[in-house]
Amino acid sequence: MTALVGSETSFDRGRVLLGELAGVTLTAKAVEREAEAIGADIAAREQAEIARAVQLDLPEISGPETPILYIEMDGMGVPVAARETAGRQGKDGGPARTREVKLGCVFRQSSRDEQGRPVRDEGSTTYTGAIEDAAAFGRRIWSEAWRRGWSRARKKVVLGDGAAWIWNLAHEYFPGSVEIVDLYHARQHLWELASKLFPNEEKRRRRWARRIEKKLDQGRIELLVAALRGIETDALARATTDNFYRLFAKSRRPV
Repeated sequence: MTALVGSETSFDRGRVLLGELAGVTLTAKAVEREAEAIGADIAAREQAEIARAVQLDLPEISGPETPILYIEMDGMGVPVAARETAGRQGKDGGPARTREVKLGCVFRQSSRDEQGRPVRDEGSTTYTGAIEDAAAFGRRIWSEAWRRGWSRARKKVVLGDGAAWIWNLAHEYFPGSVEIVDLYHARQHLWELASKLFPNEEKRRRRWARRIEKKLDQGRIELLVAALRGIETDALARATTDNFYRLFAKSRRPV
């Protein structure tokens, strides 16, 4: 119970919850020690399983065939104690205030909604994540995908926000999978491009972005790419457009 509340909220709040719900009196430091000790044990067992998966030819896990199995990866900064960022540089060039945690999930999809968009199977998602480099995380997400039946999936999909490290892992660990830029990040990239093309023309920027966004939402990726490639503007915008072309060239129908 101590480890559970310690992983869900602050250690001090966990101390309060234990007292209110279970009548157990502990200090915040005791909650911290228990949560970190059990967390370290879980992490050690995870690493042992990952090492085994990488070193050995894993047997095919028996079970029903999965129509589509998705892997999604992302990274985000999380605040940490100052000692955890000592000597690290932030994105702005100053001292780092966060560490990047890499997160992944694996889930199934076997149906669609009324609009024809894929619907995640309820209760099918498992998660993994850690503060570690891309190489270590690649082994982690591959181990989780294999455990979930990657070898039994008829179609295999990797979702990402367009970051290079995600596609690098997809090529290394999930060759042959369909790579999709997720819809929300794809929209974000389009609006960023619109702001570069029309920095001082808000109405034109919105009109252009919404017209292009409609093609994205409808899955008309070839027409979207053609529209981006057809833009005539200054050299900086052309270079930016080429970057977006490479990004969207990976996409199929977004989900």
